[in-house]
Amino acid sequence: MNYVKIVEWSEEDNCYVGSCPGLIYGGCHGENEKEVFEELCIIVEEAIDIYKKDGKSLPPATAGRDYVSFMRNVA
Repeated sequence: MNYVKIVEWSEEDNCYVGSCPGLIYGGCHGENEKEVFEELCIIVEEAIDIYKKDGKSLPPATAGRDYVSFMRNVA
């Protein structure tokens, strides 16, 4: 819940693409928006587990923030 999860239609890929900017690079894709979101949630949880297992600090949370301003700093 600390990270913004985005699922959007990609005309280029002709499918839904899920991403979680600020936490993971890449993401997931598929034909069903709900299934892509569910898969993305699993990927995010796995990424958080990997950070913790490796003893690394998690990136700053993106949820509950001014996301547009955050993306301006990332881009």
